[in-house]
Amino acid sequence: MRQVLDTVWQRRGTSWVWDEEARNQVCSASEVWSLRQLLQAVGNWPNDLPSNGGRTLVVAGLEGGLDLLAPDDAEAWLGDAIKAAILAFQDEYGGEAALIFWLPLGQSRLKVQTASDAVAWVCEAPHRGSHLDFGRILWGEANEYPQEILLREGSKPAGLFHLRIT
Repeated sequence: MRQVLDTVWQRRGTSWVWDEEARNQVCSASEVWSLRQLLQAVGNWPNDLPSNGGRTLVVAGLEGGLDLLAPDDAEAWLGDAIKAAILAFQDEYGGEAALIFWLPLGQSRLKVQTASDAVAWVCEAPHRGSHLDFGRILWGEANEYPQEILLREGSKPAGLFHLRIT
């Protein structure tokens, strides 16, 4: 998978970040929105986003939402409600703002298959052992587009970045 050392993910596109240092670069904890707030904002977006000089929205709660659902229901919800919110966000801000999903456990939950760059979501109890086809659902397996976020050369990935989901 390609990697990005640039800070573009802090200003544009959609990211899934699990590294606390990375999250702290764009927002304080008090600026993080809940997943409910994100879904309620669709169609009624604020003029100024709460983080990074008005250019970034950080959202927590995706992990919990996915864990509450059976895998088939989680895939449907991810593909319908969450993807629709991402697309609405992109349209509202013309690709000139960043939507970041804060996933504290994301490093162990998002698995990249090195041979194909396919991204899967690893389910937890009570559906441990199941996987959601995260990349196919959200970006249609355009696997050349997501990139691993690196904070510095040689560091472990801090998250995944996708410039524009279609």
